[in-house]
Amino acid sequence: MSGGLLVAGTTSDAGKSVVTAGICRWLVRQGVKTAPFKAQNMSLNSFVTREGAEIGRAQAMQAQAARVEPTALMNPVLLKPGGDRSSQVVLMGRPVGEMSARGYHGGRQEALFGTVVDCLERLRSEYDAVICEGAGSPAEINLRRTDIVNMGIARAAGFPVLVVGDIDRGGVFASFFGTTALLGAEDQSLVAGYLVNKFRGDVSLLEPGLDMLYGLTGRRTYGVLPYAHGLGIDEEDGLRVSMRGTVRESVVAPPHGEDVLRVAVCAVPLMSNFTDVDALAAEPGVVVRFVDRAEELADADLVVVPGTRGTVRALAWLRERGLAEALRRRAAEGRPVLGVCGGFQVLGEWVEDEVESRAGLVEGLGLLPVRVRFGREKVLARPVGSALGEAVEGYEIHHGVAEVRGGEPFLDGCRVGSVWGTHWHGSLESDAFRRAFLGEVARAAGRRFRAAPDTSFAALREEQLDRLGDLVEEHADTDALWRLIEAGPPKGLPFVPPGAPPAGGGSVADVSVSAGGPVAGGPAADVPVSDVPADGGGSGTGPPRDPEAGSDVSVNEEAL
Repeated sequence: MSGGLLVAGTTSDAGKSVVTAGICRWLVRQGVKTAPFKAQNMSLNSFVTREGAEIGRAQAMQAQAARVEPTALMNPVLLKPGGDRSSQVVLMGRPVGEMSARGYHGGRQEALFGTVVDCLERLRSEYDAVICEGAGSPAEINLRRTDIVNMGIARAAGFPVLVVGDIDRGGVFASFFGTTALLGAEDQSLVAGYLVNKFRGDVSLLEPGLDMLYGLTGRRTYGVLPYAHGLGIDEEDGLRVSMRGTVRESVVAPPHGEDVLRVAVCAVPLMSNFTDVDALAAEPGVVVRFVDRAEELADADLVVVPGTRGTVRALAWLRERGLAEALRRRAAEGRPVLGVCGGFQVLGEWVEDEVESRAGLVEGLGLLPVRVRFGREKVLARPVGSALGEAVEGYEIHHGVAEVRGGEPFLDGCRVGSVWGTHWHGSLESDAFRRAFLGEVARAAGRRFRAAPDTSFAALREEQLDRLGDLVEEHADTDALWRLIEAGPPKGLPFVPPGAPPAGGGSVADVSVSAGGPVAGGPAADVPVSDVPADGGGSGTGPPRDPEAGSDVSVNEEAL
């Protein structure tokens, strides 16, 4: 069996995803065959693997960092929020139903844990090292007994745990200490130490605090990673709190032509795959901004209506904020609009939805001759084709089936004047197509903008992943990290009181990872679920709480 490591965090957005990717890139550059793993993920930012499985986009990015093809084994459970009360459960890349938090934590996760452990065991049999990412914080004491993604998986595998803290937020020493002190003795025995993320300034000024932390916990700090600007790496739930004023990071380069292009992205509710616009932001002279007011569209050369897991809800939101009327005015004036996936559906004539919102027939914005009916089967595909005379690749994740009734063909959708629509995510990552599309936008907007002829999105992504590997290699104790991965947690780590509070009720059946797969009698396997808390806030681990005990929940029992 291979070695491994669990990268946990003091909070959501502490940097677990990028640190995991950085460790993967550092290892593969040393000739170590490496795979990423996240047992359970909550995100609307997902990806379709070549075998047609839906996984978190962060795990696809980490697989790229490890220079391996992403598979469903790397993210066996994906939770996709559909509102305040339930999430779609995607198991091994396929949706198996909607479930409330109470339904999920009421026993369903026990059925998932065997699958999770089996996936990790299979990866360990194929790779030299498996770098696992946790979710939220491992010290979510309300969810510890049902944890399959933090200490539950660490105990099952016997993996050491590296806790990442974001010092840019402040309070990192208290967060490290408190995270450790809220864990039970067996969990604490796996917490090997800490990694400081996003540090600005002179590290020597931090060292006395690190020494004191060691004196308090008996655990060392494995590195201090500096704040790195402009990484632009795929996130799980980025921009989830407020989109206002958020600008996607772009390359620091002047425009290739005389003008810049301004792109406004409508920050629709339940926005999915917001990373579709990263390829635009990577172009010199293209500024991408997320907006939620009609007046913010006035100076935009292109407006993007992105994907969403709530098409009907997005339509209502656009109308309430005056954005629907602003989009209609743009279309009438011949000013560019692009709809992607749910955004494409919004631009059509009507949406018939008895699946996602169960709202029935709802009028769309009427900018494209398209009618959409939602089917229960989710379309998951990796299409290839051409548009604007250039080759295009993408991926599809949607329940809505579009009937295109006119316009010019555009990928799987259509174009009418300066309004385009398609279900294809990721199409703008095709460089030649992106340049042709931006040329069309510039002409329609009357801008003297020219796309740079040599921008390669794939090359830029590789450069960013190499930067992550460099951060780990240059600012972490890589020899000590390798010892953790190879040999497991240090022996004799001291207990930090008070430890975990008494937990009521039972726990998930004890499981461990061995060459023969999950077996009874291993360390206790408890279960959180991901990066949204049970109270519906911005961090934590689980589907949003359902105070009505899940009356709106449906699930395929056999699939679980």
